[in-house]
Amino acid sequence: MSEQFKGPGRISSQPPTPGGPIGHVPVGSLPSGPGTNEKVLFWASFLTLIAAGMGFSIRGDLLDVWGREFGFTQTQLGEITGMGLVGFGVTIIGFSFIADWIGYGRLMIIAFLLHVTAAVGTLAAPFLFDRYRDDPEMAKSAAFWCLYLSQLAFSLGNGTCEAVINPLTAKLFPNNKTHYLNILHAGWPGGLVLGPLVVMACDRLGVVGWQIKWGIILLPMVIYGVMMIGRRFPRSEAREAGIPMGTMVVTLFAPILLFLFLLHALIGYVELGTDSWIINITKIVLEDQNKALYAFIWTNVLMFTLRFFAGPIVHQISPIGLLFGSAVLGSTGLWMLGQGFSNSTWMWMLAVTVYGIGKTFYWPTMLGVISECYPRGGALALGISGGIGMISAGLLGGPGIGYKQDYAASHFLQDKAPPTFTRYRAKEEESPYPFLPRVAGLDNAKVGVLDDNGKKLAEELESKPDDKSLLELADWWNEAKEMKDRDKVPVREARLYGGKTALEWTAAVPAVMAVGYLILIFYFLAKGGYKAEVLVGHAAKDEEFTGGTEGPGEG
Repeated sequence: MSEQFKGPGRISSQPPTPGGPIGHVPVGSLPSGPGTNEKVLFWASFLTLIAAGMGFSIRGDLLDVWGREFGFTQTQLGEITGMGLVGFGVTIIGFSFIADWIGYGRLMIIAFLLHVTAAVGTLAAPFLFDRYRDDPEMAKSAAFWCLYLSQLAFSLGNGTCEAVINPLTAKLFPNNKTHYLNILHAGWPGGLVLGPLVVMACDRLGVVGWQIKWGIILLPMVIYGVMMIGRRFPRSEAREAGIPMGTMVVTLFAPILLFLFLLHALIGYVELGTDSWIINITKIVLEDQNKALYAFIWTNVLMFTLRFFAGPIVHQISPIGLLFGSAVLGSTGLWMLGQGFSNSTWMWMLAVTVYGIGKTFYWPTMLGVISECYPRGGALALGISGGIGMISAGLLGGPGIGYKQDYAASHFLQDKAPPTFTRYRAKEEESPYPFLPRVAGLDNAKVGVLDDNGKKLAEELESKPDDKSLLELADWWNEAKEMKDRDKVPVREARLYGGKTALEWTAAVPAVMAVGYLILIFYFLAKGGYKAEVLVGHAAKDEEFTGGTEGPGEG
C-alpha cells in the first residue's frame, strides 16, 4: 500500500472502498499525528467529561440536602440520580445511528443546549417548592419532578457528548485507541474531583446555598462550547474506511460483542450506581461531611492518575486481563466497604482505595476492546455499549442501590425499635421495580430534624411562619422530640446498616463480571491471543497482547 496521508488518518489518494481491506499496514503508512484542530477537539472532548463528572459528584453531595429540604426518601433520591444517568443511554444509542449523517459539530450544539437547560432547570426546584408551600404534597411533587426532568436533561446532554467523543478519539488516535480512550475518560474522575473541591470551597467561604455549588458546573460547559466553535470535525473511522451502515448493524449481533454489551451493563450498575451513592453513604459511616469528600476525592485522583497509564498496563496483561483484575479488585473493595471493620476512617479509606483501583479501567477499557475487536461497528457499536452501561446505571444502579438502603434500614429499625420506625418512616411505601416488594424508607426530612435537634427547622419557621410544610414538620417534631434521645442511636444504626448492606450486596456484580472476563480470556487464548482488528488507514500499536499470529482479529 502506497497511500500518502494528510492529517490524522486521512488519505489523500486511493480512498478505501466500502468493506475494503482489513489487516496490517506498513509502519510508513501511519499518520504523523494529530494537528492543532484535532488536539483542540480532543481536549474540548475531555472538558465535556469534566462537566459531566462535576455535575455527577456535586449532585451526589446534594442528595442529602435535597432529601432534607424536600423530604425525599432514599428511593426517591435514587430515582432522581437514575434519571441523571438513563437519558445518557437513550441519546448515545439514538445518536450513534445517525451521528455521521447529522455531523459531530451539530450534535455538540445539541449537547451544549441540553447541558445549560439542565443546569438552569435544577436551580428552579426550590422556587417551585416555595410556590406550592400551601400544599406540602404538591410542593414535594413539584420539586421532585423539576429535579427529575432537569437531571434527565443533564444525562441527555452527557449522552450526546459521548456519542461524539468516543468515536472521535478512536479516529484521532487510531494506532493507540485503548490508551487515548483511557486518557479521554480521565476527564470523568477529574470532574468528580473538582466537584467536591467546589463544595468545600463554597463551605469554607460560608456559601450555604446549594444552588451556587450546582451553578458552577456551567463554567466547563461554556469553555468546551467556546473551544468547539468553528472547529472541523472528522468523520468516524468506520465511515472513513467505507463501512456501510448495514455492516455496522450486522456487526452488533456478533456473539462475543453481545456478551461485551452484557458486561458493560454490569459495569454501569456497579461503577456509576455506586458512585451515585458513595458520598452519601460515606457521610453516614464517618459522620463527617469533609471526610466523606476527602475519601471521594482520593479515589478519583487515583482513578484520574491511573488512566493515563493504561497503555503500558495493557501491553503487559492485555485489555481483557486488565478488566478481569479490575473486577476482582472492585468486588473485594465493595465487600470490604460493607463490613463492620471498615467503620473507622483509615479502614474505610483502605477499602475505597481497593474499590477505586478496581473501577478505574472498567469503562474506557471496555470501549477500547470493542473499538479494537469490532471496528466495523464504528460509532454505533461504541454508542450502544456505552448506552447500555448508562441505562443500566440509571434504571438499575442508582434506584436499586437506593432501594437496598431503604429495604435494609427499614427492616433493621422495625426489628430493633418499632416505635422509632413508626415515627421516622416515610408516609408511602415505594419500590423502583414492580417485581420487588414495596418498602417504607426513612423520611430524610424527619431524620434531618433529629440530627440537629430541630435547629434548622426553627430558623426556617422564623423566616416562613405560615409555611404549611414547615408547620406540618414542626407539629410532628413537637411530639417526636420527647423521644429524641432514645431515637438517635437506632436511627443512625439503621442508616449505617442500610448503606453498608447495599454496598456489600453490590459486590456480587463485579464478581459476576470477573467470571465473564475469565471466560473471554480463555476464548481469546483458544483463538491464538487477543488481536486488534485493523481497518485500512492505520495499524494499532496494541495489536497483540497474548500471542498469536498476524492477521485480523474477531470480526
